[in-house]
Amino acid sequence: MKIAIIGLGYVGLPLAAAFSQRYEVVGFDINSSRIDELKNGFDRTLELDKSQMQKALENGIKFSLNLEDLRQCNFFIVTVPTPIDKNNRPDLTPVIKASESVAKVLKKGDIVVYESTVYPGVTDEVCVPILERISGLKFNDEFFCGYSPERINPGDKEHTVTKIKKITSGSTPAIADKVDEIYASIITAGTYKASSIKVAEAAKVIENTQRDINIAFINELAMIFERLNIDTHEVLAAAATKWNFLNFKPGLVGGHCIGVDPYYLTHKAQELGYHPEMILAGRRINDNMGKYVANQIIKLMIKNGVLINNSKVLVLGMTFKENCPDIRNSRVIDVIDELKDFGCKVDVSDPWANSEEVKHEYGFTLHNEYDISQYDCVVIAVAHDEFKELSFGDKLVYDIKNIYKNANARL
Repeated sequence: MKIAIIGLGYVGLPLAAAFSQRYEVVGFDINSSRIDELKNGFDRTLELDKSQMQKALENGIKFSLNLEDLRQCNFFIVTVPTPIDKNNRPDLTPVIKASESVAKVLKKGDIVVYESTVYPGVTDEVCVPILERISGLKFNDEFFCGYSPERINPGDKEHTVTKIKKITSGSTPAIADKVDEIYASIITAGTYKASSIKVAEAAKVIENTQRDINIAFINELAMIFERLNIDTHEVLAAAATKWNFLNFKPGLVGGHCIGVDPYYLTHKAQELGYHPEMILAGRRINDNMGKYVANQIIKLMIKNGVLINNSKVLVLGMTFKENCPDIRNSRVIDVIDELKDFGCKVDVSDPWANSEEVKHEYGFTLHNEYDISQYDCVVIAVAHDEFKELSFGDKLVYDIKNIYKNANARL
């Protein structure tokens, strides 16, 4: 097997490195600067450190912008992102373009496996027709497909790609066995062979939908308990003494998975004439948490005699989660925008986020250095380890992540 990984982001790169220990691997990406960095042993996502990158290069992994370099491969894995548009509709453009690229180098006997999160049916209904049309090959006769959903948790150095159980599937029973065999050769946590590609697609999309709904429930409880003047975290700590209580915390729900994947499922459900009430209700709650948090911050400032218009607020954290440079779909921006609407002057600092990416994506510049004394209020938005050691004296602090014991208020 010669393996091609299409898309070298948070999912594709660790997977390519893992496969390079046993197979010949070509990693393909359309981002030229990304390819240059990887060739020089640097991973800006920080999923792989220098030693891991060096090991992958020593294993012979090849990083390329050239589609022709994939012709030698016979096992293609597509790991491109699947975002949503401004109207929360699935944007399959990256998957479609990746399928078009693979189709140009597809040969008889090749297998194409998708890892991108999609709604059930995308592989068969969207990707396969593209592969057939451009390659001129017949599906399940001259080429085959599989689906093995990614389970990467950005920033998590414990649950890495080979240590997370992998769902596999194939377009025929024999191909399902082959796909499972190849993944099982590197996944030390084991594999689970689903009965069909659609089952595997559905399993992935409900994983994050379930988490989204659970967090929405806790967020709603936080709003209720605030009105009751009860500390939500104290309530959760008490409830967690029961053996089967699910340990979720209130917070902002962003990132490339939890805040996105449910919309793939609801899109397909609505296409079939079913209105998914619980899933969409959870999404509405979580999508509005940024505004709710900002209003709580304003309330805290007013109660402490701060004049809101032109007040200065420092927001600590811009990534979507702690100890990770990923700013995709960070809902911290909702808090920032709402505070600005109130007339606050907002500065943002994040030791993990790339300043150029933040400028491009959100339109403002991060502050690497700041003077706490210059601010009327500090907002801890992300639980980076660096923030846990800070001291703010008598400064007003609103702690979204519950990491600062002396905070004046928390979510």
